[in-house]
This record gives sequence, C-alpha cells and structure tokens, in this order.
Amino acid sequence: MENVGELLKKPFLNEKEVAAVTGRAVSTLRNERHLRRGFPYFKIGRRSVRYKLTDVLTSMEARRISFEEASR
Repeated sequence: MENVGELLKKPFLNEKEVAAVTGRAVSTLRNERHLRRGFPYFKIGRRSVRYKLTDVLTSMEARRISFEEASR
C-alpha cells in the first residue's frame, strides 16, 4: 500500500485507498454506497469503484465543524 502522501497525488482512488486517506473502514464505504450516502463515486464495469480525490476532500471539508463559528 502506498503512503497517504503518494495517494494524495492520484486523481482517482479505489476504496482501500480512500479508507487509508480518510481513516474510514472499507466496510463503511461499501455500506454507504449501498445506502446511497457518503462520498460520490464512479462505477466502472460491474465491480470496480473509483472515488475522485477532490470529491472526497471536498465532501470532508463540507462536514467540517468549527467551534469558532458556533460560539458566535
């Protein structure tokens, strides 16, 4: 497995790579796809799934909780 720094240079990631970057379990990613939640993804053929790195990072940033904004 590549290190996270190398993964962040790739435009598309498989589910194991997304799990390494985000710290989420592969089973969680699979469950979220089944429930039509989670990160946007591409289905290639019948079984291959790829996530666009920028989509994953954007989705994570959109869920950011900032205590500075909440205290106003």
